[in-house]
Amino acid sequence: MNNLLNFLFRYRGILVFGLLEVLSLYLYVRNSSYQKAAFFNSANAYTGEVLAVRTRVYDYFRLFEVNRNLVAENAMLRQQLYRPDLAGREAETLPVAQDSLSQARLSKLARPDSLLLGLRQIPTRDPDYPLIPARVINNSLRKVDNYLTLNVGTVDGVKPGMGVLAAAGVVGRVKVTSEHYATVTSVLHSKTSISAKLQRDGTFGTIKWLGDDPTQALLDYIPRQNKLVRGDTVVTSGYNAIFPEGVMIGRVESFVKEPDKNFWTVRVRLAVDFTKLTYVYVVSARPKAERDTVEVRAGIKPEEEDKP
Repeated sequence: MNNLLNFLFRYRGILVFGLLEVLSLYLYVRNSSYQKAAFFNSANAYTGEVLAVRTRVYDYFRLFEVNRNLVAENAMLRQQLYRPDLAGREAETLPVAQDSLSQARLSKLARPDSLLLGLRQIPTRDPDYPLIPARVINNSLRKVDNYLTLNVGTVDGVKPGMGVLAAAGVVGRVKVTSEHYATVTSVLHSKTSISAKLQRDGTFGTIKWLGDDPTQALLDYIPRQNKLVRGDTVVTSGYNAIFPEGVMIGRVESFVKEPDKNFWTVRVRLAVDFTKLTYVYVVSARPKAERDTVEVRAGIKPEEEDKP
């Protein structure tokens, strides 16, 4: 203990100087929008490299579990894609480049295969919603604002603002991209807001995370006169053109009437298990820019799904 105190006393000047340097740099980046964006972009590239190496080591020790989950997911997708009537069948597989999943180029596929994401079947060659497969190399769950890091970037066609989906449903939205990596604002983010609707009756609402339980979110703006049923399916509305309409978000877990509100307080159990999230799909809505331009000309401010 005495040695530690002697060390701190001997180098007190250097330690105080270093602490003040770190504090000043933090305040400078935090209070400057330009510097904050520049720091986030630069840090994203370097952090992505470190996380990619860590993920490769981690994956080596859990290959059995990953393969087992992929086999179960493929079995579920095949069962849903193969309908009883032969005329309504869809192709059962998504061709992927043999070297790595991140190098798949969906725009060059030879046949119009499709994936069932949540409840919405999306063709991989759909010009409105092209899909880019990606691997999750980092995922936070215990913070108020949670992010994911993906092993795809601008060279794969990923851009900020694109939606991110998993086989089970909605995951989040791309925030920052570098050449080979992307940071995603998760559904588990305090500022994430997703336009949704009840599939049973088409009532529109907004999904927001409560900030505590990573398995649940709040479905807001459902009028009190609406009849709700536990287990009701909640899907994307398609209003923002970020996510396709009808993609699974979750199911109604509980609902109560607050005496001072005109809306139900609805808790939704999220369809995506963020604790086991491994592979996702980045989805781009090509018509969105054109639609936003038309709405601006009409004097309508385009609604944003999240503002991290």
